[in-house]
Amino acid sequence: MQTLSLIRDLSCAAGPSGFEDDVLRVLRDYAPAQLSLEEDSLRNLYLFTKSKGRKRPVVMLDAHSDEVGMMVQAIRPNGTLRFVTLGSWVTSNIPAHKVRVRTASGEWIPGIISAKPPHFMTAEEKNRMPALEELSIDVGASSLEEARDQFGIRIGAPVVPDVVFQYDASHDLMLGKAFDNRLGCAAVLSVMEALSSQELPVELVGAIASQEEIGTRGAVVTARRVQPDLAIVFEGCPADDTVVEPWLSQTALHKGPMLRHLDARMITHPRFQRFALDTAARCSIPVQEAVRTGGATNGAPIHLSHRGVPCIVIGFPVRYIHSHHGFATLSDFSGGVTLAKSILAGLTEDVLAGF
Repeated sequence: MQTLSLIRDLSCAAGPSGFEDDVLRVLRDYAPAQLSLEEDSLRNLYLFTKSKGRKRPVVMLDAHSDEVGMMVQAIRPNGTLRFVTLGSWVTSNIPAHKVRVRTASGEWIPGIISAKPPHFMTAEEKNRMPALEELSIDVGASSLEEARDQFGIRIGAPVVPDVVFQYDASHDLMLGKAFDNRLGCAAVLSVMEALSSQELPVELVGAIASQEEIGTRGAVVTARRVQPDLAIVFEGCPADDTVVEPWLSQTALHKGPMLRHLDARMITHPRFQRFALDTAARCSIPVQEAVRTGGATNGAPIHLSHRGVPCIVIGFPVRYIHSHHGFATLSDFSGGVTLAKSILAGLTEDVLAGF
């Protein structure tokens, strides 16, 4: 598997919450032949290894396929589009960026999120951020009829940032969109490809969940379907190295994957977390530890499913997530994949019993 090509194609795929089909097509194209794939009606994707003929504890490798995006709410008489957000956005990050809007025929056409020129602003407007409902997406149409009939825009059309993936090898920097959480999707595929032919004391099931950005909805279904005994959640996590004091930074670029102890909806399973940290130390894998007061992952519904599931989160630091562009590093991604493989290889019946 060509890791950088996989990440590039996943990043460029259009997949806002509820519209993850393009992402799943990329995953199917890259999925190793030895895995069997299934989908459900929510567009959750499951990856199964071939059964070894004996019952073993099930470890679910989770990631989510959706990205923060938008949806067309209405077409204004002048042809611009009123929209709502899918997922959490900061309004100040939205104006003056390029987007792609899906037409009735399935084509993704370019648009611009309108920014009112200063020449037409009042003094009051110049000193405040516009409210979301004041913004529009402009695809170049000049009337409602043109937007609908000639551009093919429909109410409910999904919208995604229009960003081209780039990789700067000299600085190990990936620049693109949707690293939250296409990096996680790539990690699930990478780990399963590496371990699917190995004899492990556990059964691996990959679960790529939909609609995480609007309330971890897909993972509610995947957890019911898989009923795991253990779970590793891969996530693109907000890097903090440009927004907090250095002593408080816990999710910096180039310093390895992040293992979080706490977020708004989950206390990470302490014994599983300790095993992961000890594994990283034993294998000389740089990691970062974080205690977060906000945010959440698919770990929230997974760890409360079934009879309770020990769960950890392996996070890939991403600068400026939930905006159009983000920076991430291939070394942090590779470190997270290596850590997951080492954790899985080190699981024994005694270790699992300790959880």
